[in-house]
Amino acid sequence: MAEVRLDPHDHPWMTSPRARAVMDALSPGDADRARFVGGCVRDALRGDPVGDTDIATSLRPDAVIAALEAAGIKAVPTGLEHGTVTAVADGQPMEITSLRRDVATDGRRAVIAFTDDWAEDAARRDFTMNAVYARRDGSLFDPFQGAADARAGRVTFIGDPEARIAEDHLRILRFYRFCAWMGQGMDPAGRRACEAKADALAALSAERVWKEFKRLLCAPDPGPVVEAMQKGHVLQVLWPGSLDFKLFLSLINRDRGKSRRPDALLRLAALAGQDGDAVATLCERMKASRAERARLAAMTGPVPVQAGRVRARMATPALQRAFYHLGPEAVADRLRLDEARTREDAQDALEQAANWRRPRLPVTGNDLIRAGVQPGPDLGSRLAALEERWIDSGFTLTRSQLLGREDPA
Repeated sequence: MAEVRLDPHDHPWMTSPRARAVMDALSPGDADRARFVGGCVRDALRGDPVGDTDIATSLRPDAVIAALEAAGIKAVPTGLEHGTVTAVADGQPMEITSLRRDVATDGRRAVIAFTDDWAEDAARRDFTMNAVYARRDGSLFDPFQGAADARAGRVTFIGDPEARIAEDHLRILRFYRFCAWMGQGMDPAGRRACEAKADALAALSAERVWKEFKRLLCAPDPGPVVEAMQKGHVLQVLWPGSLDFKLFLSLINRDRGKSRRPDALLRLAALAGQDGDAVATLCERMKASRAERARLAAMTGPVPVQAGRVRARMATPALQRAFYHLGPEAVADRLRLDEARTREDAQDALEQAANWRRPRLPVTGNDLIRAGVQPGPDLGSRLAALEERWIDSGFTLTRSQLLGREDPA
């Protein structure tokens, strides 16, 4: 079998000026003290776009900092206790981590020691596809045949799956997340281990779980994996209660073939059956951000009477009224959920939402005061009534017409 390697000429992330500068600083000349590792290598092997570029090095963190600074590269000690230094070259960050071995683990955190042994560093990683190291010339160090697994989309634990999970419980969710993104089914041994150890997820911080679960939901088609998590009693540890798989899967299916980016929060709302109370409970449990809570509440909570019900097929006046009272983002979210529920096509309405800009009511309270309306509750009621007339007109009535100075006809 021909040796698997990456041709640097085909991978600009390996030969960019910032990558060359960092590698030259850490491993000058013919030295082999730094190698690309992790997601960048995995994605390159699969032919997927490469995002962040990570580097592993046999240098200790203090030596990494010294080497970068000597080369005029900014070094940020972002995680020295874990051996991580961030190099900032050309304004872009690049994470560099010293080779490590685990001394002690408890499923949430690890005590590590530094090592010079690349195989030891590889053995502490989670999946074979994430334990492939690429040298500058594109040759690979691949002790667990991870390159073949990466290309085939196989998510395989290194060694005993239950032992890997015992070291870090988050690997349960990472297993399902990678399976969702690879879309090639699930390794039976890995799946059994995740199901057996599912209760361990309860010991993790909500922030870590929430971040990983959202990344899972952003996969092109996470449906089969989420269903497998439910059948294996893994999802219940994160989210007790009833779930609406029909709406969840319908939302995913309705997006096929359309230029719509996978949306974790929208899929979460569908999985909850658009139940505002269930979503609020999950947000509290997962310590969701204020912005996330606000958006989820807008797509699942009660709708103001003035806005009316948002449906996939709506007449333009009703749609514009909903835009005005709810905002186009909340309306777009509700349109997609209703489309998934009813199978009605919401694409035209969604395009209007993308292009809608909120108009400004041409009348103010001061205008009414100057017209003789006394300040107080009546002023607010009169202004609200004029606003409704203006909305009913399709936002066409002018200030003079609203104040009765012109014939609105």
